[in-house]
Amino acid sequence: MSMPISTPTSTAMNGRPLRILFTGDADSVHLQRWVLEMHRRGAECHVLTRRPAVVPGAAAVHAIRPGGDAAGWFLALPQVRRHAARIAPDLVHGHYVSSNGLWAAACGRRPVVLTAWGTDLLVTPKRSRLMHAITGWTLRRAALLTGDSRDLIEAMDGYGATAPREELLWGVDTAHFELPPAGVRAGEGGALELLSLRSWEPNYRIDVILQALALLRQRDPAAQVRLALLGGGSLEAGLREQARALGLQDVVRFVGRQNDAGMLQWMQRCHVSLSVPESDATSVSVLESMACGLALVASDLPANRQWITPQGGRLVPAGDAAALAAAIGELRALPRATLDAMGRHNRAIVLQRAARKDHMDRMYALYLQLLGRAPLASGAAA
Repeated sequence: MSMPISTPTSTAMNGRPLRILFTGDADSVHLQRWVLEMHRRGAECHVLTRRPAVVPGAAAVHAIRPGGDAAGWFLALPQVRRHAARIAPDLVHGHYVSSNGLWAAACGRRPVVLTAWGTDLLVTPKRSRLMHAITGWTLRRAALLTGDSRDLIEAMDGYGATAPREELLWGVDTAHFELPPAGVRAGEGGALELLSLRSWEPNYRIDVILQALALLRQRDPAAQVRLALLGGGSLEAGLREQARALGLQDVVRFVGRQNDAGMLQWMQRCHVSLSVPESDATSVSVLESMACGLALVASDLPANRQWITPQGGRLVPAGDAAALAAAIGELRALPRATLDAMGRHNRAIVLQRAARKDHMDRMYALYLQLLGRAPLASGAAA
Protein backbone atom coordinates (compact mmCIF):
# COMPACT_ATOMS: atom_id res chain seq x y z
CA MET A 1 0.00 0.00 0.00
CA SER A 2 1.41 3.39 -0.97
CA MET A 3 0.43 7.02 -0.98
CA PRO A 4 -0.16 8.91 -4.24
CA ILE A 5 2.46 11.59 -4.66
CA SER A 6 3.11 14.75 -6.60
CA THR A 7 6.34 16.62 -7.17
CA PRO A 8 7.22 19.04 -4.35
CA THR A 9 7.27 22.66 -5.44
CA SER A 10 7.47 24.67 -2.21
CA THR A 11 9.18 24.53 1.18
CA ALA A 12 6.92 27.03 2.94
CA MET A 13 4.52 25.71 5.60
CA ASN A 14 2.05 28.40 6.75
CA GLY A 15 4.74 31.05 6.43
CA ARG A 16 7.59 29.05 7.96
CA PRO A 17 9.72 26.09 6.88
CA LEU A 18 8.52 22.53 7.41
CA ARG A 19 10.03 21.49 10.75
CA ILE A 20 11.18 17.86 10.95
CA LEU A 21 12.50 16.06 14.01
CA PHE A 22 14.76 13.15 13.07
CA THR A 23 15.68 10.45 15.55
CA GLY A 24 18.75 8.62 14.32
CA ASP A 25 22.51 8.09 14.51
CA ALA A 26 23.99 11.51 13.80
CA ASP A 27 27.34 9.93 12.92
CA SER A 28 25.77 7.93 10.07
CA VAL A 29 26.50 9.28 6.61
CA HIS A 30 23.10 7.97 5.50
CA LEU A 31 21.20 10.07 8.03
CA GLN A 32 23.47 13.03 7.31
CA ARG A 33 22.67 12.86 3.61
CA TRP A 34 18.92 12.56 4.26
CA VAL A 35 18.92 15.60 6.57
CA LEU A 36 20.97 17.64 4.10
CA GLU A 37 18.56 16.80 1.28
CA MET A 38 15.58 17.95 3.33
CA HIS A 39 17.47 21.12 4.34
CA ARG A 40 18.08 21.84 0.66
CA ARG A 41 14.34 21.63 0.09
CA GLY A 42 13.81 24.25 2.77
CA ALA A 43 13.00 22.14 5.83
CA GLU A 44 14.18 23.04 9.34
CA CYS A 45 15.78 19.82 10.57
CA HIS A 46 16.48 18.77 14.17
CA VAL A 47 18.20 15.53 15.19
CA LEU A 48 17.81 13.60 18.46
CA THR A 49 20.61 11.09 18.83
CA ARG A 50 22.71 8.91 21.13
CA ARG A 51 25.61 9.13 18.67
CA PRO A 52 26.32 12.85 18.35
CA ALA A 53 28.16 14.27 15.36
CA VAL A 54 28.02 17.27 13.06
CA VAL A 55 25.08 16.90 10.67
CA PRO A 56 25.29 19.26 7.68
CA GLY A 57 22.03 21.14 7.20
CA ALA A 58 20.67 20.43 10.68
CA ALA A 59 19.37 23.38 12.68
CA ALA A 60 20.49 21.52 15.82
CA VAL A 61 21.75 18.12 16.95
CA HIS A 62 20.46 17.18 20.42
CA ALA A 63 22.52 14.48 22.16
CA ILE A 64 20.67 12.40 24.75
CA ARG A 65 22.38 9.70 26.85
CA PRO A 66 25.26 9.08 24.39
CA GLY A 67 26.10 5.39 24.18
CA GLY A 68 24.57 2.18 22.96
CA ASP A 69 23.32 0.25 25.98
CA ALA A 70 19.85 -1.24 25.52
CA ALA A 71 18.43 0.21 28.73
CA GLY A 72 19.48 3.70 27.71
CA TRP A 73 16.88 3.85 24.95
CA PHE A 74 14.10 3.48 27.52
CA LEU A 75 15.71 5.58 30.26
CA ALA A 76 16.07 8.45 27.79
CA LEU A 77 12.37 8.61 26.91
CA PRO A 78 11.45 11.42 29.35
CA GLN A 79 14.22 13.59 27.88
CA VAL A 80 13.13 12.65 24.36
CA ARG A 81 9.59 13.80 25.09
CA ARG A 82 10.80 17.08 26.60
CA HIS A 83 13.00 17.83 23.60
CA ALA A 84 10.22 16.94 21.17
CA ALA A 85 7.76 19.21 22.97
CA ARG A 86 10.22 22.09 22.94
CA ILE A 87 11.09 21.64 19.23
CA ALA A 88 7.40 21.23 18.29
CA PRO A 89 8.03 19.59 14.90
CA ASP A 90 5.44 19.25 12.16
CA LEU A 91 6.39 15.58 11.96
CA VAL A 92 8.87 13.10 13.41
CA HIS A 93 10.98 10.74 11.32
CA GLY A 94 12.67 7.76 12.98
CA HIS A 95 15.58 6.20 11.12
CA TYR A 96 15.87 2.54 12.18
CA VAL A 97 12.72 0.88 13.51
CA SER A 98 14.23 -0.35 16.75
CA SER A 99 16.06 2.08 19.08
CA ASN A 100 15.71 5.38 17.18
CA GLY A 101 12.30 4.32 15.90
CA LEU A 102 11.18 3.68 19.47
CA TRP A 103 12.11 7.27 20.32
CA ALA A 104 10.11 8.57 17.36
CA ALA A 105 7.06 6.49 18.25
CA ALA A 106 7.18 7.43 21.94
CA CYS A 107 8.15 11.10 21.71
CA GLY A 108 4.58 12.35 21.98
CA ARG A 109 4.45 14.13 18.61
CA ARG A 110 2.54 13.10 15.50
CA PRO A 111 2.62 12.18 12.70
CA VAL A 112 5.49 9.69 12.79
CA VAL A 113 7.39 8.37 9.78
CA LEU A 114 9.60 5.30 10.24
CA THR A 115 12.33 4.15 7.86
CA ALA A 116 13.62 0.60 8.20
CA TRP A 117 17.31 0.10 7.48
CA GLY A 118 17.55 -3.69 7.23
CA THR A 119 18.76 -5.46 10.36
CA ASP A 120 16.09 -3.69 12.42
CA LEU A 121 13.40 -5.74 10.63
CA LEU A 122 15.28 -8.65 9.04
CA VAL A 123 17.26 -9.73 12.13
CA THR A 124 16.52 -7.89 15.41
CA PRO A 125 12.82 -8.87 15.88
CA LYS A 126 13.78 -12.53 15.54
CA ARG A 127 16.13 -12.41 18.51
CA SER A 128 13.43 -12.53 21.16
CA ARG A 129 9.70 -12.22 21.76
CA LEU A 130 10.37 -8.94 23.53
CA MET A 131 12.11 -7.41 20.52
CA HIS A 132 9.33 -8.66 18.25
CA ALA A 133 6.74 -7.03 20.53
CA ILE A 134 8.64 -3.72 20.71
CA THR A 135 9.04 -3.70 16.94
CA GLY A 136 5.30 -4.22 16.48
CA TRP A 137 4.43 -1.51 19.01
CA THR A 138 6.70 0.93 17.19
CA LEU A 139 5.45 0.12 13.68
CA ARG A 140 1.81 0.48 14.71
CA ARG A 141 2.37 4.08 15.74
CA ALA A 142 3.64 5.22 12.37
CA ALA A 143 1.57 7.15 9.83
CA LEU A 144 4.01 6.22 7.04
CA LEU A 145 6.56 3.41 6.72
CA THR A 146 9.44 3.32 4.25
CA GLY A 147 12.13 0.82 3.34
CA ASP A 148 14.58 0.51 0.48
CA SER A 149 13.77 -2.99 -0.80
CA ARG A 150 10.72 -5.15 -1.39
CA ASP A 151 11.74 -7.75 1.18
CA LEU A 152 12.11 -5.00 3.79
CA ILE A 153 8.62 -3.73 3.02
CA GLU A 154 7.26 -7.28 3.18
CA ALA A 155 9.01 -7.80 6.55
CA MET A 156 6.54 -5.28 8.01
CA ASP A 157 3.76 -7.86 7.62
CA GLY A 158 2.48 -9.52 10.76
CA TYR A 159 2.86 -6.59 13.14
CA GLY A 160 -0.61 -5.10 12.77
CA ALA A 161 0.67 -1.86 11.22
CA THR A 162 -1.88 -0.10 9.02
CA ALA A 163 0.24 2.79 7.74
CA PRO A 164 0.98 3.13 4.01
CA ARG A 165 4.32 1.63 2.98
CA GLU A 166 6.68 3.13 0.44
CA GLU A 167 9.72 1.51 -1.15
CA LEU A 168 12.01 4.51 -1.16
CA LEU A 169 15.79 4.56 -1.56
CA TRP A 170 18.57 6.57 0.01
CA GLY A 171 19.62 7.02 -3.59
CA VAL A 172 22.89 7.89 -5.27
CA ASP A 173 24.37 11.26 -6.13
CA THR A 174 24.85 10.33 -9.78
CA ALA A 175 26.63 13.60 -10.54
CA HIS A 176 29.38 12.71 -8.04
CA PHE A 177 29.50 8.92 -8.39
CA GLU A 178 30.15 8.62 -12.11
CA LEU A 179 32.13 6.69 -14.68
CA PRO A 180 35.91 7.24 -14.59
CA PRO A 181 37.82 9.17 -17.23
CA ALA A 182 39.29 7.05 -20.00
CA GLY A 183 42.30 5.00 -18.90
CA VAL A 184 41.81 5.37 -15.14
CA ARG A 185 40.51 1.82 -14.76
CA ALA A 186 43.47 0.14 -16.50
CA GLY A 187 44.76 -1.70 -13.42
CA GLU A 188 48.34 -2.02 -12.25
CA GLY A 189 50.23 -4.48 -14.42
CA GLY A 190 46.98 -5.85 -15.82
CA ALA A 191 45.69 -6.95 -12.40
CA LEU A 192 41.97 -7.27 -11.74
CA GLU A 193 41.25 -4.66 -9.10
CA LEU A 194 38.66 -5.74 -6.52
CA LEU A 195 36.95 -3.43 -4.07
CA SER A 196 34.91 -3.88 -0.90
CA LEU A 197 33.11 -0.87 0.56
CA ARG A 198 31.41 -2.72 3.42
CA SER A 199 32.20 -2.25 7.11
CA TRP A 200 34.57 -4.63 8.88
CA GLU A 201 31.79 -6.03 11.04
CA PRO A 202 30.46 -9.61 11.37
CA ASN A 203 27.43 -9.29 9.07
CA TYR A 204 29.48 -8.13 6.09
CA ARG A 205 31.72 -11.24 5.94
CA ILE A 206 34.98 -9.64 4.92
CA ASP A 207 36.54 -12.89 6.16
CA VAL A 208 34.76 -14.74 3.35
CA ILE A 209 36.23 -12.33 0.80
CA LEU A 210 39.74 -13.05 2.11
CA GLN A 211 39.07 -16.80 2.03
CA ALA A 212 37.82 -16.54 -1.55
CA LEU A 213 40.88 -14.60 -2.64
CA ALA A 214 43.13 -17.22 -1.07
CA LEU A 215 41.23 -20.01 -2.85
CA LEU A 216 41.54 -18.19 -6.16
CA ARG A 217 45.29 -17.87 -5.76
CA GLN A 218 45.60 -21.54 -4.78
CA ARG A 219 43.84 -22.57 -7.97
CA ASP A 220 45.84 -20.14 -10.10
CA PRO A 221 49.02 -18.90 -8.39
CA ALA A 222 49.68 -16.59 -11.35
CA ALA A 223 46.32 -14.84 -11.01
CA GLN A 224 46.83 -11.10 -10.94
CA VAL A 225 44.20 -9.89 -8.48
CA ARG A 226 44.33 -7.07 -5.94
CA LEU A 227 41.81 -6.22 -3.23
CA ALA A 228 41.15 -2.86 -1.57
CA LEU A 229 39.17 -2.96 1.67
CA LEU A 230 37.46 0.30 2.52
CA GLY A 231 35.08 0.70 5.43
CA GLY A 232 36.83 0.03 8.71
CA GLY A 233 35.34 -1.55 11.80
CA SER A 234 35.74 -3.61 14.95
CA LEU A 235 37.15 -6.71 13.20
CA GLU A 236 40.22 -4.96 11.80
CA ALA A 237 42.83 -6.76 13.91
CA GLY A 238 41.38 -10.19 13.17
CA LEU A 239 41.07 -9.50 9.46
CA ARG A 240 44.66 -8.27 9.23
CA GLU A 241 45.82 -11.44 10.98
CA GLN A 242 43.70 -13.58 8.64
CA ALA A 243 45.23 -11.87 5.60
CA ARG A 244 48.73 -12.57 6.96
CA ALA A 245 47.88 -16.20 7.71
CA LEU A 246 46.53 -16.67 4.19
CA GLY A 247 49.61 -15.09 2.62
CA LEU A 248 47.66 -12.20 1.12
CA GLN A 249 49.81 -9.32 2.40
CA ASP A 250 51.01 -8.49 -1.11
CA VAL A 251 47.53 -8.20 -2.67
CA VAL A 252 45.23 -6.88 0.08
CA ARG A 253 45.18 -3.20 1.03
CA PHE A 254 43.41 -2.18 4.25
CA VAL A 255 42.40 1.30 3.16
CA GLY A 256 39.81 2.01 5.88
CA ARG A 257 37.11 4.66 5.99
CA GLN A 258 37.02 7.24 3.24
CA ASN A 259 34.95 10.32 2.51
CA ASP A 260 32.96 10.55 -0.71
CA ALA A 261 35.95 11.90 -2.65
CA GLY A 262 38.18 9.06 -1.47
CA MET A 263 35.53 6.45 -2.20
CA LEU A 264 35.09 7.84 -5.69
CA GLN A 265 38.81 7.55 -6.44
CA TRP A 266 38.83 3.89 -5.43
CA MET A 267 35.61 3.06 -7.27
CA GLN A 268 36.90 4.64 -10.45
CA ARG A 269 40.19 2.71 -10.40
CA CYS A 270 38.75 -0.74 -9.60
CA HIS A 271 36.91 -3.21 -11.83
CA VAL A 272 34.69 -5.29 -9.53
CA SER A 273 32.88 -4.39 -6.30
CA LEU A 274 32.27 -7.14 -3.74
CA SER A 275 29.38 -7.10 -1.25
CA VAL A 276 28.66 -10.40 0.49
CA PRO A 277 26.79 -9.78 3.78
CA GLU A 278 24.65 -12.37 5.52
CA SER A 279 21.62 -10.04 5.42
CA ASP A 280 20.99 -6.72 3.76
CA ALA A 281 18.41 -4.40 2.30
CA THR A 282 19.27 -2.32 -0.76
CA SER A 283 22.89 -1.34 -0.19
CA VAL A 284 23.90 2.25 -0.92
CA SER A 285 27.48 1.09 -1.53
CA VAL A 286 26.24 -1.39 -4.14
CA LEU A 287 24.29 1.35 -5.91
CA GLU A 288 27.25 3.74 -5.73
CA SER A 289 29.48 1.04 -7.20
CA MET A 290 26.99 0.55 -10.02
CA ALA A 291 26.88 4.31 -10.63
CA CYS A 292 30.67 4.31 -11.03
CA GLY A 293 30.50 1.55 -13.61
CA LEU A 294 31.80 -1.42 -11.64
CA ALA A 295 30.75 -5.00 -12.17
CA LEU A 296 29.32 -6.60 -9.00
CA VAL A 297 29.65 -9.83 -7.07
CA ALA A 298 27.14 -9.87 -4.23
CA SER A 299 25.25 -12.16 -1.86
CA ASP A 300 22.21 -13.81 -3.37
CA LEU A 301 19.74 -11.87 -1.22
CA PRO A 302 16.27 -10.62 -2.25
CA ALA A 303 17.35 -6.98 -2.24
CA ASN A 304 20.34 -7.67 -4.48
CA ARG A 305 18.17 -9.56 -6.95
CA GLN A 306 16.30 -6.31 -7.56
CA TRP A 307 19.48 -4.70 -8.91
CA ILE A 308 22.08 -7.19 -10.07
CA THR A 309 21.52 -9.12 -13.29
CA PRO A 310 23.88 -11.45 -15.19
CA GLN A 311 24.55 -8.49 -17.49
CA GLY A 312 25.99 -6.55 -14.55
CA GLY A 313 27.46 -9.08 -12.14
CA ARG A 314 27.11 -12.33 -10.28
CA LEU A 315 25.14 -13.43 -7.20
CA VAL A 316 26.62 -16.03 -4.82
CA PRO A 317 25.33 -17.73 -1.67
CA ALA A 318 26.14 -15.72 1.45
CA GLY A 319 29.08 -17.19 3.35
CA ASP A 320 30.24 -19.42 0.47
CA ALA A 321 33.91 -18.62 -0.15
CA ALA A 322 34.26 -21.23 -2.90
CA ALA A 323 31.33 -19.78 -4.86
CA LEU A 324 32.72 -16.28 -4.40
CA ALA A 325 36.14 -17.39 -5.64
CA ALA A 326 34.54 -18.98 -8.70
CA ALA A 327 32.58 -15.83 -9.50
CA ILE A 328 35.67 -13.64 -9.18
CA GLY A 329 37.61 -16.08 -11.36
CA GLU A 330 34.87 -15.97 -13.98
CA LEU A 331 34.94 -12.18 -14.14
CA ARG A 332 38.74 -12.15 -14.18
CA ALA A 333 38.68 -14.28 -17.33
CA LEU A 334 36.45 -11.82 -19.18
CA PRO A 335 37.92 -9.22 -21.53
CA ARG A 336 38.13 -5.80 -19.91
CA ALA A 337 35.79 -4.48 -22.58
CA THR A 338 33.16 -6.91 -21.31
CA LEU A 339 33.65 -5.75 -17.71
CA ASP A 340 33.32 -2.16 -18.90
CA ALA A 341 30.06 -3.04 -20.64
CA MET A 342 28.77 -4.63 -17.44
CA GLY A 343 29.62 -1.44 -15.60
CA ARG A 344 27.80 0.73 -18.12
CA HIS A 345 24.76 -1.56 -17.79
CA ASN A 346 24.83 -1.06 -14.02
CA ARG A 347 25.11 2.71 -14.28
CA ALA A 348 22.12 2.83 -16.63
CA ILE A 349 20.04 0.99 -14.01
CA VAL A 350 21.03 3.48 -11.30
CA LEU A 351 20.28 6.48 -13.51
CA GLN A 352 16.85 5.09 -14.24
CA ARG A 353 15.84 3.90 -10.78
CA ALA A 354 18.13 5.15 -8.00
CA ALA A 355 19.05 8.83 -8.43
CA ARG A 356 19.03 10.43 -4.98
CA LYS A 357 17.33 13.64 -6.09
CA ASP A 358 14.34 11.72 -7.45
CA HIS A 359 13.86 9.74 -4.23
CA MET A 360 14.35 12.72 -1.93
CA ASP A 361 11.90 14.79 -4.01
CA ARG A 362 9.45 11.94 -3.56
CA MET A 363 10.09 11.79 0.19
CA TYR A 364 9.54 15.51 0.61
CA ALA A 365 6.27 15.26 -1.31
CA LEU A 366 5.19 12.44 1.00
CA TYR A 367 5.93 14.62 4.04
CA LEU A 368 3.69 17.36 2.66
CA GLN A 369 0.89 14.99 1.76
CA LEU A 370 1.08 13.30 5.13
CA LEU A 371 0.38 16.72 6.66
CA GLY A 372 -2.44 17.35 4.21
CA ARG A 373 -0.71 20.31 2.63
CA ALA A 374 -0.42 20.33 -1.15
CA PRO A 375 2.63 22.00 -2.67
CA LEU A 376 2.19 25.51 -4.02
CA ALA A 377 2.21 26.13 -7.75
CA SER A 378 5.47 28.08 -8.01
CA GLY A 379 9.09 27.53 -7.06
CA ALA A 380 11.18 24.38 -7.27
CA ALA A 381 12.90 21.92 -4.96
CA ALA A 382 16.62 22.47 -4.63
